[in-house]
This record gives sequence, C-alpha cells and structure tokens, in this order.
Amino acid sequence: MSIDVRASLDAAISSDKLFAVVRDLATFPQWLDLVHSANPADKDVDLQAWDVELRAKIGPFARSKRLRMVRTIDQQPTHVVFERKELDGKKHAPWVLTCDISESGSSCLLNVQLHYGGSLFDGGVVERVLADQIETGKAKLIQFLAGS
Repeated sequence: MSIDVRASLDAAISSDKLFAVVRDLATFPQWLDLVHSANPADKDVDLQAWDVELRAKIGPFARSKRLRMVRTIDQQPTHVVFERKELDGKKHAPWVLTCDISESGSSCLLNVQLHYGGSLFDGGVVERVLADQIETGKAKLIQFLAGS
C-alpha cells in the first residue's frame, strides 16, 4: 500500500529564503519532528545526498526508518525533489519528497508531497501520524524562518 501525503503552507516570506530552507534536508530536524536526523552524505555524482532517520511515535510504539535521500531536481526558487537512492545494490521502496513554491506579493505558498511506494507501513494510521507531524511542523517552520 502506498502513502501519499500533501500539505501546504502560506508564509509571509520571500521564495528565495523559503527555498533555501526546504532544499536542504539538514534543516528539517529543526522544524519537523518526524525527521530525527538528516546528515549530509557523499555526493552521488553531482547530486547532494543525506542520510536521514525518520522517527514517529504511534501509540505506545516508536518506529524509525533510515533512508539515503538524494536531491534529484533543484530549480531555484520554485521546485525541489528528493528521492531515495540507497547504495547497497538492493531494491528498496521509493520515497519521494516534492516541494513547490509559488510567490504571490509579499508571501509565498509552499506545497509539499511525500510519496512512499512500499508496503511496510499501514496507510491509515501512518497517514494520520504524518498529518499531525506536518501540522506541528508548519508552525515550527514559520518560527525557524523568522529566526534565520
């Protein structure tokens, strides 16, 4: 079962400043609790990569997942895509994070889509947890942007 989660955020900030934050996965742990860590990894040819650990609590249980994510599209200041790309030679379920930014006057709109194409996680419960994490993350992202 695949999971697709979408979220948007309207922020009174320049698209350049917002793009600088969302194009760098290393900033995500500072404003999105789901991303426990995101450390720069060796580049994959000319593509920036990060070792990412996702962590979420579901009831009394905590789940975590380690991924190697690569920035595959980087069109400043409007579009960035990250995709899972492991180096172990095994076949892995796809993870794709897409961020689109559009500017309108003195504010901009961030649209984010997270796609998981595997079957390890149950859609309903995980999607609710992701939605909660995203709502909390929106407020933290606004605070993070104000302080940067």
